[in-house]
Amino acid sequence: MPRTKPGTWTHAVEISSLSVALLFLIELVDYLAPWTPDIFGIIPRTLRGLIGIIFSPLLHYNFAHLTANAAPLFVLLVLLFWDRRYDPERAIISIWLASGFGTWLIGRGYAIHIGASGIIYGLVVYLIAAGWWMRNWRAATVAILVLVFYGGIFYGVLPHQGHVSWEGHLAGAVAGWWVARRHHGN
Repeated sequence: MPRTKPGTWTHAVEISSLSVALLFLIELVDYLAPWTPDIFGIIPRTLRGLIGIIFSPLLHYNFAHLTANAAPLFVLLVLLFWDRRYDPERAIISIWLASGFGTWLIGRGYAIHIGASGIIYGLVVYLIAAGWWMRNWRAATVAILVLVFYGGIFYGVLPHQGHVSWEGHLAGAVAGWWVARRHHGN
């Protein structure tokens, strides 16, 4: 566990590094395993698929999928854990569960939904919305920076064909807004 003081830049980098390193370790196990842990992803509207709400953000299709998620996840986690006013532990758990449940509700039933992108979308929207409701300069600056650097991802919430879970993206974005509103809205 991190040994630095919560709310410091060093702590934020440390906890974010450990989180992303854990994802790479899990993907290595997935790569080496004779069976695929991806079956623990979200299978929409099935009893078995409920377990994916917990495990799907930890699982990725391959190392390329994980690498695409790792950098934005790291940056967004650093921004989240850097400021204790975000209540980062409660925020990340709420976004994780709400985005997973949303994906379970609206996801395509023939697909197994895996990956951390729902949490990424949730964090982007959370940091932007929290910056609005928190009404302080630091949160507003973070919100503007997140919007500038990650605002283009909102295209990913639109329905489209293919293997990318736009439903997970949409559920994550809605979860981020909902969590920010509950934690910081008036």
